Amino acid sequence: MCGIVALWGQKDPETTRSILQQLEHRGPDGHAIRTHDAGPGATLGHTRLAIIDPEGGQQPLVDDHNGTMLVCNGMIYNDRVLRARLGGKPFRTFSDSECILHGYAAWGTAVVDQLDGMFAFVLVDGQGQCFAARDPLGKKPLYWGRIGDALAFSSEIAALAATATDIEEFPAGCAWHSDHGLRRYFAVPGPSAGGRCEQRAAAAVRVTLERAVAKRMRSDVPLGAFLSGGLDSSAIAAIARRHVDELHTFAVGLPDSSDLRAARRVAEHIGSIHHEHVIDPAEIGDILPGIVRHLESYDRDLVRSAMPTWFVSRLAAREVKVVLTGEGADELFAGYTYHGGYGDPHLLQDELRRSLTAMHNVNLQRVDRMTMSHSLEARVPFLDPELVRLAMDIPATLKQRPAAGGDGAKWILRKACEDLLPHEIVWRDKLQFDQGSGFSDYLADHARSAYAEGHVTAASADSAEERLYEQLLTSACPTRAAVVSDLTAHWRQGRTTRQAA
Repeated sequence: MCGIVALWGQKDPETTRSILQQLEHRGPDGHAIRTHDAGPGATLGHTRLAIIDPEGGQQPLVDDHNGTMLVCNGMIYNDRVLRARLGGKPFRTFSDSECILHGYAAWGTAVVDQLDGMFAFVLVDGQGQCFAARDPLGKKPLYWGRIGDALAFSSEIAALAATATDIEEFPAGCAWHSDHGLRRYFAVPGPSAGGRCEQRAAAAVRVTLERAVAKRMRSDVPLGAFLSGGLDSSAIAAIARRHVDELHTFAVGLPDSSDLRAARRVAEHIGSIHHEHVIDPAEIGDILPGIVRHLESYDRDLVRSAMPTWFVSRLAAREVKVVLTGEGADELFAGYTYHGGYGDPHLLQDELRRSLTAMHNVNLQRVDRMTMSHSLEARVPFLDPELVRLAMDIPATLKQRPAAGGDGAKWILRKACEDLLPHEIVWRDKLQFDQGSGFSDYLADHARSAYAEGHVTAASADSAEERLYEQLLTSACPTRAAVVSDLTAHWRQGRTTRQAA
């Protein structure tokens, strides 16, 4: 994990250094800048959170044979497989990112089709051509804009906004080459007819989830798991615990929050080394401006869920450098409350596909920004492409089954994990992270108080919460707020029109 900067078309270490300094929270373990002489010239910068090959994996990486230079943010899970296929190549480090460098030499831009991981990278080859790509769902961030005649890339919006114009989000699942332009190499598959019976579907979900967790256990530094006490994080933690002698788990909440109680129950059941932080409500007002600034969004739902993510990331960063999280299960298996309002299973499947496609600048942005604000790497097993494809092949009638008991959400996932966890955890009704940890009501009340005291300019008390976050964002970075605001996405935006059941 890290922060990356690239200027293609300009050899300018000073500007690169200025941008990179604003990304130091993403990588406190070292930084470096290199220039590239070929073609129009380039400058690449990297600030590093050392996870794989801590001693030898410094970037930018350079292929001495052909002069290609690379900066990459993320983790390539199949790099050992790719190294074996590239056996004749002179690897100089054990960094997972180096397979991209030599893969480009062997396969050109098709290297991106070979990668299994979360990543955002920019490389400049020996002829001075530029190639950039972002992982299929956009787990890792990338933005691009213009600085004079140069094309500029950065891991975060605000770092780029101080010097660049025409800033846009680099699209998830896409690759760009300076000669060939932008191409989409991945799209969330459309729903299939789904002929699987429930037993086969549950077995397939379990096997695929086990594989997804196992591949994300690789680390040369301590690894743990977030644990809210809900089904998603609990299943991930239970599977991960089987792969290690000791697993650290982390939970946060306001006093007497239901998440804290449930997380303790799960930790006891799986035998993890459990850490929790009971949040003093007095902390929230002081922390909120920094959370909004790091989040780079003022969307109400996103800020609400970012609050507990920030606190649990701070807690985890004291013990580990890598965590597994449960994000993505609700989008795959219909876990949100509003999913229960879809009377037509085909419309529900369409909505799940839409929300998966939109995760890159809502929930995945939240996870990336809140963890990286504490120099912590987050891995998301539920969004493994193999599990995404499987979930889209399972009919909605096996995901939402209210007649089977409880709220009916994520029924097939519950069946798949039934033997992993206590019954009351498997069948616990869905609470969003901000609800279970106790934050939603508190933040709404906090905004109403700010409105009543005249600190928030809003149309009404009901609209004060999001307006408060927008004002905090503007105050945190006044010269860049307009750019960040333009790139703010809304979690509820664009939902598939539903029919009542």
